[in-house]
Amino acid sequence: MNLYPEKTAEVIDAKIAQAFHAIFEDEETRFYFEGPDADCGYMMDTGNLDARTEGMSYGMMMAVQMDRQDLFDRLWSFSLRYMLHKEGPYEGYFAWSVKPDGTHNAEGPAPDGEEYFAMALFFAEQRWGGRDAPYDYGNQARTILRHCVHQEEMVPEGRAMWNREHMIRFIPEADFSDPSYHLPHFYLLFARWADEADRAFWSEAASQSRKYLSKACHPKTGMASEYADEQGKPIHLFGKKIEFYSDAYRVAMNIGLDSAWNGENREEKTIAEHLQAFLLDHPELMQEKTCMIQGEPADIPVLHPLGLLSTTAAASLACPDSPVRRVWLERFWTAEPRTGNRRYYDNCLYFFSLLMLTGRYRIWEKEKA
Repeated sequence: MNLYPEKTAEVIDAKIAQAFHAIFEDEETRFYFEGPDADCGYMMDTGNLDARTEGMSYGMMMAVQMDRQDLFDRLWSFSLRYMLHKEGPYEGYFAWSVKPDGTHNAEGPAPDGEEYFAMALFFAEQRWGGRDAPYDYGNQARTILRHCVHQEEMVPEGRAMWNREHMIRFIPEADFSDPSYHLPHFYLLFARWADEADRAFWSEAASQSRKYLSKACHPKTGMASEYADEQGKPIHLFGKKIEFYSDAYRVAMNIGLDSAWNGENREEKTIAEHLQAFLLDHPELMQEKTCMIQGEPADIPVLHPLGLLSTTAAASLACPDSPVRRVWLERFWTAEPRTGNRRYYDNCLYFFSLLMLTGRYRIWEKEKA
């Protein structure tokens, strides 16, 4: 679904190429780097100077969407070599943060990395075909998801990333969630390609995640909290009383892509309409202070204004009748990739939103004979 039908294919291609160049190639703005070995590469969080499973899996998704198997394999090689746990309670999971040389900053996993790794690997298998190890994409995706659901059965002292109510956890040890981790559009594809025994689990996970998001997003503002309990109510972590902050921006992007891939959903449509209308009426929340989900400003600056603009525009895919949708689409089209030390997160969300809004974020699936 291309929401810019007035733009020619050549103009759209050029804009996507410019954004990809800024992330992977431009010497001033890129945050993809090669090393520490000749066959691997990593995505650097330029605000924190580390490589995260979030960014590594995002980079792999970008690469498969852009038909760059060379970059995909380099990122996956780094992830397997320096992030994957081979033993202990996290066996089969990936350390969420490492230094550029592969040294671990933390041992625990962040489940959004695992779900993006799995989806990118399935797309790689569908687009490029299966290969021998270490690039046996489909079987590696299935192994990741097997650990995510069955860690207690597979690994001593392990804990699954999803609970039995089909809710993804913020971390395996937590009994609460991060609304931006909920990706029903991915889970429906996992229900096609994961282990056959788990396909019903993933189908139900998609349904439950949509229900969860309808509870987690505020009924007037459309905003979700970064962290939320099993009922979707905000949780405050790390000594900060904040809610609608960096992670939470992704919810809008996620419901947009779910609608683009799976058809209009009434609950997601309502969330998107409320979010776009509220933020249009409160421009200070886009550039200055973040806020609580009911709209009350919090005394913490917005770190990622381009990311917030991009994802709010991407929500347009979920609300075709929104009277303000065209405003967000025009604002997004005239935006440029971010520069400076906070460019990593903003430009990831910008690139994904650009693919979504131009109809270029594709489900890759082999044609049936």
